Amino acid sequence: MSWYTIDTWIVIVGVLCAISCALPGCYLLLRQMSMMGDAISHAVLPGLAIAFMVTGSRSSIGMFIGAAVVGVLTAVFTQWISSWGKVDRGASMGIVFTTLFALGLLLIVQAADHVDLDPGCVLYGAIEMTPLDVFTSFTVAGVAIDIPRAAIVLLGVLLLNLIIILAFFKELKIAAFDPELATSLGINAQWMHYLLMTLVAITTVAAFEAVGSIIVIAMLIVPAAIAYLLTDRLWVMLVISAVFAALSAVLGHVSAIGLPHLFGMESTTTSGMMAVVLGVFFIIVWLVSPRQGLLRRQIFGKTVASKEDLMHE
Repeated sequence: MSWYTIDTWIVIVGVLCAISCALPGCYLLLRQMSMMGDAISHAVLPGLAIAFMVTGSRSSIGMFIGAAVVGVLTAVFTQWISSWGKVDRGASMGIVFTTLFALGLLLIVQAADHVDLDPGCVLYGAIEMTPLDVFTSFTVAGVAIDIPRAAIVLLGVLLLNLIIILAFFKELKIAAFDPELATSLGINAQWMHYLLMTLVAITTVAAFEAVGSIIVIAMLIVPAAIAYLLTDRLWVMLVISAVFAALSAVLGHVSAIGLPHLFGMESTTTSGMMAVVLGVFFIIVWLVSPRQGLLRRQIFGKTVASKEDLMHE
């Protein structure tokens, strides 16, 4: 198996993408809003299409802003339909994201004659191509180093997520577990909700190019689910989810390079293998977790960490 500079950058982009998604994903899981990531990742399509049709170009800034705005609106519309229409939250997500996704597909078809858009990239991204879109270059010891634009964008999103989570750790935690308690303590639970949804929207849009609208769901939820099985402390959950997310990027790309030939296939995608690796991690942890693993429960009885355990750490 050969390893080139482009492989290193693919792994770096994958690690930044996976960790960026895993951090807000922990809060989505605890708020029982795991499918909100699915809703936002599908609903950003009209934002991308409208931004292209308005600007006439595939400018990264324009597309990013358009998709991020629609992503935030998805969370707002979902909340409005759920609250004012007395509709179940899951149903309201389905209403909003299917409508916006269908609108996005129609707009993309309308713009298809004017832009080289691969529908496959919409679904599972094109992380292998990200090193070819260079943001800046510099020379170190006579060696030219090209930094991909995706790496810069995802690094910025990761830092933003870290800053927000560290700055509002207590507020986000209390609002996630008990919005009424948060309100009684002077914390605006509604604003915390929209802050989290904004982070999810921005993260999903930033990850769209690398892992698409389908694989990003695995990046958001599976690392958080793995960590939830291993700890009852929120900050530890965040760390564990980030570690498993990073491992999935490394092992996912290595698997994408080496495994296809063993099974007689020509190739596979790194983003797809990242999701597969996360799935394997989850199954292993689900079986052997010392606190909540299937084997542990079968032998010693049921032991499940509750949201209260995480809140009162």
